[in-house]
Parts: sequence; C-alpha cells; structure tokens
Amino acid sequence: MTASTVSTASDVPAMPVMPADERTHRHAHVPDEAPHRHAQVDPLAALRTPQDPPWDVYLTGTVFLDVVFTGLDSAPVRGTESWARGMGSSPGGIANMATALARLGLRTSLAAAFGDDHYGDYCWDALSQGEGIDLSPSRTVPGWHSPVTVSMAYEGERTMVSHGHEPPPEEPTPDCPPRARAAVASLTPGVRAPWIAQAAGRGTRVFADVGWDDTGAWDLAGLPDLAHCEAFLPNAEEAMRYTGAGCPRAAAHALTEHVPLAVVTLGADGAYAVDRRTGESAEVPAIEVEALDPTGAGDVFVAGFVTGTLAGWPLADRLAFAGLTAALSVQEFGGSLSAPGWCEIATWWRKVQSVREQDPTALRRYAFLADLVPDDLVAPWPLRRAVPTIGFRPPA
Repeated sequence: MTASTVSTASDVPAMPVMPADERTHRHAHVPDEAPHRHAQVDPLAALRTPQDPPWDVYLTGTVFLDVVFTGLDSAPVRGTESWARGMGSSPGGIANMATALARLGLRTSLAAAFGDDHYGDYCWDALSQGEGIDLSPSRTVPGWHSPVTVSMAYEGERTMVSHGHEPPPEEPTPDCPPRARAAVASLTPGVRAPWIAQAAGRGTRVFADVGWDDTGAWDLAGLPDLAHCEAFLPNAEEAMRYTGAGCPRAAAHALTEHVPLAVVTLGADGAYAVDRRTGESAEVPAIEVEALDPTGAGDVFVAGFVTGTLAGWPLADRLAFAGLTAALSVQEFGGSLSAPGWCEIATWWRKVQSVREQDPTALRRYAFLADLVPDDLVAPWPLRRAVPTIGFRPPA
C-alpha cells in the first residue's frame, strides 16, 4: 500500500521563522518557564494499563554540551573572525533523542555519563527538571569533564567541532536496561552492544539507526545487533551502501530481509518505509521549510516515528508525523532545543487549515492530527525555549 502524497510547501506551509538575530533575546528563559516540562498530549493514553513497563522508551549514549552559533553569512574563513547573530546552548548528543521523545509525551529513561563540572550540572538539570526525563540509570563521573560540541549553522548546513574523552567503564547493573515498551539504539559497525539483546529479550521493541561506516565495509553482518531490532532507520545513502541497491526504495525492501521494518529517509524527498510483516509500504514527501539549523533533525524524525509506532498508527501516518516533527525542528537552532512539542504541532495544524486555497489532499494527509490535538492547545509562535548562556543567575 502506498500512501497518498502530501503537496508542496506552498500547500502545507511551515510556521514563520524569526530571524536569528532576534532569537537570542526573545527566546531567553529561566528554567521554571520551560514550556515543555510536561507534555500536553499523551499519545499512548488509550493503551496504558497497570501492567505496563515503567518507561515507554529507554536509550543510552553520550550527552554533549552543544553550543550553537547561527546567523552566519558564510562558513568561517581561516585567519578571520566571524560574528554570529544568534547563539544557543543545550544538552546534545543522545540528549537530542531523549528530549524529542519526552516532548512528544513518551515516558523516557536515559542512561548516560555526566561530567563532574558546571556543564554536566546544567545538562542534568535541563534534562531531568526541564524535560522530565528519568536519569536514574545515569551517573556523574568524578573528575571527568563534559564532552562539548560547537556547531556553526549557515546556508542550511552545519559545521561542528567536538572535544571529549571516554568516561571510565562501569559495571552493568541487573536492572539496566529497565523494562520499557521500546528502546532506541545507535548501531556501530563491528561493535556489539549486549544491552540491545537483553532489552529485546524482555520484550522491548528496539528501533535502530546507524552512523557512517568509517571502515568502508558496509556489511550488514557487521551490525550483529540488527537481528534484535524491530525497525532500522538509515538514510538513503547508508541504505544503498549496505544493500548494494541502486535506489533507496529498493534498498528498503532489501533491508526487510534482515529486519521486520525498514524506514529510509530521503532528505528533501521525504521518507519511504516497508513493513515485511504486513506487506505494507508507504512514502510521504518532506515539508519544505526554511531551515535554520538541521542539528538533531534525524533524532526528531526517529522520535516521531517511534511515537506513532507505539501508538499503533498506520505506517503512512507515522512517516508523515515523523517528517512533520523534523520539519518543525529545523526552523529552530540547537538539537534538543529545537525538538517540537504538542503546542507547536497543534499550532502548525491550525495554521495550515486557515490558509486560503489549501490543497485538500495535503490536509487529508495530516487529518489524523485532528483527533490528537485538543482544540485549545494553541500557543503563541515562536515559543521561548533557547538559552544563549549556560544559565542565568536567579534574581536576588
């Protein structure tokens, strides 16, 4: 089954984008005003029972402090100084995915090492207090400093410089990974992560993405944990290299020989998915937007797809929702900062319905949102959420 396609951006417009030089001042907020502390919609409300696992999603990885510069007219030039018109700082790395999941209303548990420094304190508080993410499996490492990434966004792309060291190893605990409906894993070629098989053995549905294979092997046998995964979400180039297929759609079908559900992201062309168990396939085009910073957009896409899958939505609706959340995220700077919540989704949905001469086919593609977002869940746009410093001092 192929999904009906959404129209172009002129038919389904994105929300207006504030110039980067205005964001720095108007988005500043103190933690108590964080608009995403509690999700306004529980997409799994109808499915919850007393016997459920304590968490909807578990994930683990490295938390970075991200410092993001926007409003650059061009790439930095050697031997010169560039001034950015916008700046933000936020938890990054695996925190991008955790935040995106939490803002969509999923009960999220994160296992990560945090630096024993101000950056680590800031990231811990932002995730735990600001986003409501469970950090009980996480730890603070004495004497270890937080990894840091500086990201420079320009012309719809980004350049990043990172620094960090591996934290000292820790003995696994019997209750980690905790019981959860789902887990998100980032597969590394040639590396087995024992927690993935352990989680899958407990009935956790594992969703996996993958990074670039620096070895150049592009061998699916080098991803042994894929056998424990329900879904695999590579981009088009990765999917074709791993399968040897000549196009992303053929690659998606080839991947279902190794994993039940294959989702291939197609960049500006959207995404294509195949479910081997049902024989269903779907393709949904991307929503064209003015991209300020693409950092974390892939994480937001995965979070949107996981949300729809756990809620039991049709495959095409899951793709559309994932693409929408990713499109909303690139209009803000920062990875975890840009992840949309239900207020942004609701505001977008109300806005596109009010556009004159709207294509009814495009509206029908997102009509499932009507049953998800309450009529009164509309917020001013844009929301205040980015912080240009590590943290303001509280007023005296």
